[in-house]
Amino acid sequence: MADSQMLKFTQVDQAYPAKRTISARAEDFLEIARPFILAKAEEQSSRCSQCGVPFCQVHCPLHNHIPDWLKLTAEGRLQEAYELSNATSTMPEICGRICPQDRLCEGNCVIEQSGHGAVTIGSVEKFITDLAWEEGWVQPLRPLADRGGQSVGIIGAGPAGLTAAEYLRVKGYTVHVYDRHDRAGGLLTYGIPGFKLEKHVVMRRVQRLQEGGIHFHLGYEVGRDATLEELRERHDAVLIATGVYRARDVEVAGADADGVVPALDYLIAANRVGFGDDVPAFRNGTLDAADRDVVVIGGGDTAMDCVRTAVRQGASSVTCLYRRDRANMPGSQREVMNAEEEGVRFIWLSAPEAFVTHDGAAVAVRGRRMRLGAADASGRRMPEPEPESDFQLNGNLIIKALGFDAEDLAGDFGGARLALTRWGTVRADGATLATNLPGVFAAGDIVRGASLVVWAVREGRDVAQSMHKWLASQQAALLQAA
Repeated sequence: MADSQMLKFTQVDQAYPAKRTISARAEDFLEIARPFILAKAEEQSSRCSQCGVPFCQVHCPLHNHIPDWLKLTAEGRLQEAYELSNATSTMPEICGRICPQDRLCEGNCVIEQSGHGAVTIGSVEKFITDLAWEEGWVQPLRPLADRGGQSVGIIGAGPAGLTAAEYLRVKGYTVHVYDRHDRAGGLLTYGIPGFKLEKHVVMRRVQRLQEGGIHFHLGYEVGRDATLEELRERHDAVLIATGVYRARDVEVAGADADGVVPALDYLIAANRVGFGDDVPAFRNGTLDAADRDVVVIGGGDTAMDCVRTAVRQGASSVTCLYRRDRANMPGSQREVMNAEEEGVRFIWLSAPEAFVTHDGAAVAVRGRRMRLGAADASGRRMPEPEPESDFQLNGNLIIKALGFDAEDLAGDFGGARLALTRWGTVRADGATLATNLPGVFAAGDIVRGASLVVWAVREGRDVAQSMHKWLASQQAALLQAA
């Protein structure tokens, strides 16, 4: 017999947390959605069908126990719901905010397929974890007995590195995290705007790791402050979790003009300003969209972050060009809807032909209409230009948001010895994430290429287990030899 608290999807309509008004949210960088109230979280959780094959769980990279913690939430057992959510994820409230649920758990919800509207999984995940912080249910790290002084060095304080650091510290290892930035968090801190992820949410996670005994070395760049070999000598194992930060370029005339900037430079500046930092390139107007005609090239989530940031900075106009149509864009459809609500104009099936300049500065974009042709090897239809379809629009701040590639690991990490792929990412074993160098592992975007935060968390979890097994085997061999 079905539980009386569940299967209410035929009686209760789908409801997401209410958004702040468009005029209000365009004035600041606070998150746009109001939090669920308790009654609403319980009500929406009760819509779960508790299906025999939970496709939401199957399609979550972390394989979170979603139906189980939805049931606990519907029953008002909120601390248990949080603990079950936390059992598979080191940062559920972050994933609840920034995961593209419409492509993952919610997009594969059984009642979504039946036309009743998906359970609002991400909003419930955010609610129960934020409540856990408020109520003191989030426990400090409690390391096991010391692992004989074995230490781990982690290069990169993004989601993969932080996740691995947490799991390894709990197992009793001494953990040192090295990052080039002055704050930990990677793209969570400097790449994702506050209207999607307010920064105190990231900083409290970092503080918990610091209080748990994890050592952070910030403003520390491998290749400048230490070589990979020096870190290998310093630690019993090393994890490379640097992510990919090199912006893909637009190969058109005028691409090197003033006013043409990489997306990450623009977003980092905006986030630093949000922290209260003095950012000269923002102060002098180079990376400030105020009173400018902004054109963003690209169709992923980074492009959506840029257009919505430009709105909040007071741009005169904001336009996004994407070479495929809306149905084939890689970014979240919810983010596109949010951007449209906030006044962003989208020109689908379009690509830049050149950036028009005056005295060395960009003043306009000359574009061309595209159409979708035959599918490529990945199965996606390739865009091709429409003849005689050129157009021009004003643009004196042009932001390139075409994705990211790996930086020069060969130069920074001694790539002659560290095996790399032809894309410049680290070559790692598919099962263990071990590299060709003994005791050196890699995880996250530096292995996968630019991907989702939830996949970085998953690989951070997986690589921590692989590193633990390897370190334990090394210690056992030393004891046996003694």
